[in-house]
Amino acid sequence: MVPQINFPKHNLSISRLVYGIWRLHEDKLGFGEDRIYEKINFCLGLGIDTFDHADIYGDFENEERFGNVLKKYPDLKQKIKIITKCGIQVPGAKFPTKHYNTSKEHIRYSVERSLRKLQVECLDVVLIHRPDPLMDPSEMAEVFESLIQEGKVKHFGVSNFTTSQFQMVQSKYNRPLFTNQVEFHLFCTEPMFDGTFDQMMEVGIHPMIWSPTAGGKLFTPKTDLESKTLTKLQEIAKKYGASVDQILYSWFLNHPAGLVPILGTNDSKRIESAANCFSFPLTRVDWFSILEVARGREVA
Repeated sequence: MVPQINFPKHNLSISRLVYGIWRLHEDKLGFGEDRIYEKINFCLGLGIDTFDHADIYGDFENEERFGNVLKKYPDLKQKIKIITKCGIQVPGAKFPTKHYNTSKEHIRYSVERSLRKLQVECLDVVLIHRPDPLMDPSEMAEVFESLIQEGKVKHFGVSNFTTSQFQMVQSKYNRPLFTNQVEFHLFCTEPMFDGTFDQMMEVGIHPMIWSPTAGGKLFTPKTDLESKTLTKLQEIAKKYGASVDQILYSWFLNHPAGLVPILGTNDSKRIESAANCFSFPLTRVDWFSILEVARGREVA
């Protein structure tokens, strides 16, 4: 059973593993209401009660697909927590150039659109999806506070922000930012060394991490480094009587920042396997041996 992790500054707990909606529309078993309802209940049965969205996922349609299920089964709304993101503008008929928009008008528009699509009255967490070179932290803080006071959002945070960008926004916002959701996996370990996780521990919040399996590279290696990393994970998995993905997620759990991985798979067996990672705590030596192989060098 997946436990909860508490964000004490926000009076909110979320499941230690979060289910991501990024690839909802790519499910080989379909993405109609019945299939989505089945997956929500499957996750809840494992203790996963938190779902990670973004307005752009599924060509701006996955929030609505999920929301149609909540409309049909409104009792689910009391059982789940919803995180969503905004700020990315993709090229299309309306905009010829990909860009970011973190103006107060766009943040408000995005939040109200997500509320309509998801069929809920309040979003648990809203993250700014990518740092915007033109973002005005004072303007962002103003709209964050307004939307909280209106009861439309409980907490705001950021995603893919550097430590200085995080601090810039936090310096103008009177409430603690909820998290910084960043890419982190065995082939992208920079957040452990560039201050990102250090900052989260310093301010007392938990980082959320996306692409924990490196987009599936760990299971289908194509390079020598990826193959060696999989072999090391298989070796340690055999020692613990675990699966490779369980060892991988256990590796994340060892970090003192309290990392919250986002699961991106549509495969129920993989979701269930990941949920059992808490049964296989790693030794410090095992943890470092995995890091060494994945980085291709021992620690300095």
